[in-house]
Amino acid sequence: MYKIIIIISERMLYIYKDMTLIKYYKIAIGKPSTPTPVGNFKILQKIKNPGGPFGTRWMRFYKSYGIHGTNNPSSIGKDVSNGCVRMYNKDVEEVYDLVTIGSPVQIIN
Repeated sequence: MYKIIIIISERMLYIYKDMTLIKYYKIAIGKPSTPTPVGNFKILQKIKNPGGPFGTRWMRFYKSYGIHGTNNPSSIGKDVSNGCVRMYNKDVEEVYDLVTIGSPVQIIN
């Protein structure tokens, strides 16, 4: 099973298969006024090509929060979102193809 671990302070997303690190990606996180939530979640929904600011993929993990692509690649690495985790479209497509509904998502500071 695949698991996503996001470390907010590093602005990085790590994907593990079982206990083995498979790959890691640079991300954008929530701005101080709308921080990315911390805790243990699961992938609840997956949508291909949601469009607009969500880029080419959307994976909801909590309420209206998700991991998604972007139509603004220069934002990656910054604290700019409304709490979602933003990735380059090519990167979020790789992650989307690996995880399933129910895959764990751990977000730590």
